[in-house]
Amino acid sequence: MNKICLMGRLTAAPELKTTSNGTSVTSFSIAVDRPYSGNDGSRPVDFIPCQAWRKTAEFISKYFGKGQMIALDGALQTRHYEDKNGNKRVAFEVVVEHAFFTGSKSQTQPQQGNNQTAQAVSAPRSVPQQNGSTEYADYDAIEDDDLPF
Repeated sequence: MNKICLMGRLTAAPELKTTSNGTSVTSFSIAVDRPYSGNDGSRPVDFIPCQAWRKTAEFISKYFGKGQMIALDGALQTRHYEDKNGNKRVAFEVVVEHAFFTGSKSQTQPQQGNNQTAQAVSAPRSVPQQNGSTEYADYDAIEDDDLPF
C-alpha cells in the first residue's frame, strides 16, 4: 500500500501548467512541521515536493496560495534521473490525489492573494429560511464544475 497524508503550508503559490496533450498539472512544495522539538525548542521542518494532476491541480492552483495551510493525501513516487555531471539521482515527490482546506478563515487566507480567493475559501454562512431549513451562502462564486468532486 502506498498512501501518504500530509498537512503543511505552501512554500510558494502553485502555478498551473498544461502538458502538450492538454492535461493540467501543478508542482509545489509544502513545509511540514515534525512532531517534536529540537534542543533549542524549535520544531524542525521538512519541505515536501508535491505534484497534482487534472482537476486536483486546477483546484489547488485556484484556491490555495503561498503560506496557506493545506491538507492532502496521495502516493509517494520516485523518479530516477541523471544530473548534468552524469551522476545518478533519485527524486521523491507526493502525487496528490485529494486536497483539503484546513484551519479557520484567517489561517487559510493566502499571504499573497486577492480578496476574491479569500472569499471563495471562507466558511459558509448559514441563512435561516421561512420553512425552518437552513441554506448556506458565500459559495456563489464557486461553480459546481470548479469543484474537484
